[in-house]
Amino acid sequence: MKKSIKDLGNLQGKKVLIRVDFNVPLKDGVITNDNRITAAIPTINYALEQGAKVVVFSHLGRVKEEADKATKSLAPVAARLAEVLGQVVKFIPTTRGEDLDEAVKSLKNGEILMFENTRFEDLDGKKESKNDEELGKYWASLGDVFVNDAFGTAHRAHASNKGIASNIGAGNSAFGFLIEKELKFIGGAVDNPVRPLVAIIGGAKVSDKIGVIENLLEKADKVIIGGGMAYTFLKATGRSIGISLCEDDKVEYASQLLEKAGDKIVLPVDTVAVKEFSNEAPSRIATDDIQEDEEGVDIGPKSVELFSEVLKDAKTVIWNGPMGVFEMPNFAKGTIGVCESIANLEDATTIIGGGDSATAAIQLGYADKFSHISTGGGASLEYLEGKILPGIESLSDK
Repeated sequence: MKKSIKDLGNLQGKKVLIRVDFNVPLKDGVITNDNRITAAIPTINYALEQGAKVVVFSHLGRVKEEADKATKSLAPVAARLAEVLGQVVKFIPTTRGEDLDEAVKSLKNGEILMFENTRFEDLDGKKESKNDEELGKYWASLGDVFVNDAFGTAHRAHASNKGIASNIGAGNSAFGFLIEKELKFIGGAVDNPVRPLVAIIGGAKVSDKIGVIENLLEKADKVIIGGGMAYTFLKATGRSIGISLCEDDKVEYASQLLEKAGDKIVLPVDTVAVKEFSNEAPSRIATDDIQEDEEGVDIGPKSVELFSEVLKDAKTVIWNGPMGVFEMPNFAKGTIGVCESIANLEDATTIIGGGDSATAAIQLGYADKFSHISTGGGASLEYLEGKILPGIESLSDK
């Protein structure tokens, strides 16, 4: 078991490096959703209230060229963090050097600073993303202890997580409260669930979620498959799918999986079919008769009923991926129906594995109805696969 921030002992007077996930959406320099900022507050406050000298840092988007710096600065994020915390957050507009060194040294107990987007280091040989040894050592040298609370990047071995943890010194790294919550909910649901456990997997491609499907088939009582990936499975059963999204090279794999899983896999029984990929396109409900010039864009009402029936007795639910093209309002009914079915369950632990499912639940106003909404799309997927996450594995053992 890895150390939690509470296992680091008294933090008073210590320089505490906290890797957060402040990769928030920005439009014209204005933050449009600050959920990731508020999610990190418990960990930051815990350190500040103990009298630590706190240094927070994050990536923001992808930085591929010098021009990206203009739109990818963490300056507005630091300003918003100051508002949420109700105290000054000193912002250092660089990722290394004398200004940052001096700012960290001059911090007083209970003060906090943020330095610039860690991905700015990717402009010179992808030093952040490729876990440059020198960079990891430098950032580690800024602090006494390191806390990783960025679950969204825990599946990546970057200089700002594994690099620091590997160089901060034995016993001096831990995860924060946000990662602790992620591990508790997702890990508990997969490895020690209250049954029945029902997993709902959607999204576009089977190939993106092969590992997830295989792992959950071993753990879950039922696995519901929807979204674009369902058509590969439907084709494997002999159903006509028209020009629906399909990975032809995965049809045989889907067929083998269906044979192996038996009735554990639940597929859609009807589809919203269109001839043109547009929100305004005329649509109809198709069962076994998707035409050659039609494509499926959502599950139909009978599929929503079927999935709701499977879900009604569930005690643990894991949902990852929408049921259709939910960003088009006319084809969001399947995703809404499944979301409502999960949200209305009583006495069940309900988990959304980040990504588009989380976006859908939040947009639909159901966020408070779920036990846990993961902050990491890719990380939660890999965790659901049973993979080791390097950003967590590199932390100190208890």
